[in-house]
This record gives sequence, structure tokens and C-alpha cells, in this order.
Amino acid sequence: MYSIIIIAVISGLFTLVGTFGGILVLSRFTVYHIKQLEQKVDKHNQVIDKIYRLEQIDASFDEEIKAANHRINDLEGFHSDFLKRK
Repeated sequence: MYSIIIIAVISGLFTLVGTFGGILVLSRFTVYHIKQLEQKVDKHNQVIDKIYRLEQIDASFDEEIKAANHRINDLEGFHSDFLKRK
């Protein structure tokens, strides 16, 4: 009778040890994957920041091009007016 109780207690202990061991292994595995995902998200955010900066630079170049085109048009108009007066 006592042997059955001892076997049940030992089985219960091994079950608990196995369960907690599995929980520990899976939690480490989960933490590892979360860290990997965080690194990927950081890389993605860096790319987004670079794209945003490039878009700002592109917008400033567009403004500079518009201003240069406006000046060229003014100079062409001035030049044609100058030639018409002669």
C-alpha cells in the first residue's frame, strides 16, 4: 500500500519537474524570438527614418528646381524683351 503512495508521489514530482522544465524552456524560446523580432522592428524603423529623411531632401530639391525654373523663365522673358527693344 505504501509503495503505491510512494510511486504516486514520485510520479507527481517528476510530472511537476517536467512541467516546470518545459515552461522554462518555452519561456526562454519565446524571449529569444521576441528579441529577434525587436531587432527586425528596429531595422525596419531605421529604414523608415532614412526614407523620411530622403523624402524631405527630395522635397527641398523640388523647391530648388521650381525656383531655378522660375528664374530661368524670368531671364528668358527679360532676354526676349531686351531683343525686341533693339
